[in-house]
Amino acid sequence: MLDITALTKSFGEERRVLDAVSFAVARNQFVCLLGASGCGKTTLLRIVAGLTPADAGEIRLEGRTIAGPGQDRSLVFQNYGLLPWRTVMGNVEFGLEMRGVRKAERRAVSQRYIERVGLKGYERHYPHQISGGMQQRTALARAFSKDPKLLLMDEPFAAVDMQTREMLQDELLKIWQSMRTTVLFVTHSIEEAIYLGDRVLVMGARPGRIKADIATELPRPRTGADVKSSARFDTLRREVREALRHDPAAA
Repeated sequence: MLDITALTKSFGEERRVLDAVSFAVARNQFVCLLGASGCGKTTLLRIVAGLTPADAGEIRLEGRTIAGPGQDRSLVFQNYGLLPWRTVMGNVEFGLEMRGVRKAERRAVSQRYIERVGLKGYERHYPHQISGGMQQRTALARAFSKDPKLLLMDEPFAAVDMQTREMLQDELLKIWQSMRTTVLFVTHSIEEAIYLGDRVLVMGARPGRIKADIATELPRPRTGADVKSSARFDTLRREVREALRHDPAAA
């Protein structure tokens, strides 16, 4: 369980980014944060990751107060965050290496997730030798290899083409379905938020706050064509757009 209570953050005296943000995420739930640029989504994610301090409020993960980075959380960045001097295998096993996991074990775990994201055969390639989509799959494999209690994702598919994006969405859901890790996923895409999430939290901007909490109630496992063409998906799309429409920043 992730509990966020009255989280507030400002940059400078007159720029409040988050205003008393409060919500809870149940264990193993997939929650998407959706909102316009500048509404504080990434700042909120960085605070939960322990990388940016809040001015006020509290974050608790399974009853423990978050006060800094920890092995119980993994963050997938929009720009992948790969180490250019490490191979695909070296990047995936990096977190395990930092935890002191023995080489044979971390290699076996990393190989399993490399194969899960479709990168078998590329273990010895360096980031500059593979495509952007493959780099993002490497970042996904690295994040899941740590078996985190909470996976934080900051628009991880924004920089890839639509076909790759849809493939990565399906791959993410397959891995999540098998691991049931709690996920907090930031996106600008209404369709992506609905397709991936159990809930869509719509954020208003200036300062950031939770405007709507919408349960998708779509069946799992999900397959793109069937889900996205359903009447329920269309209803959710209209509901989310309505929540965004009354926000000046989104407009």
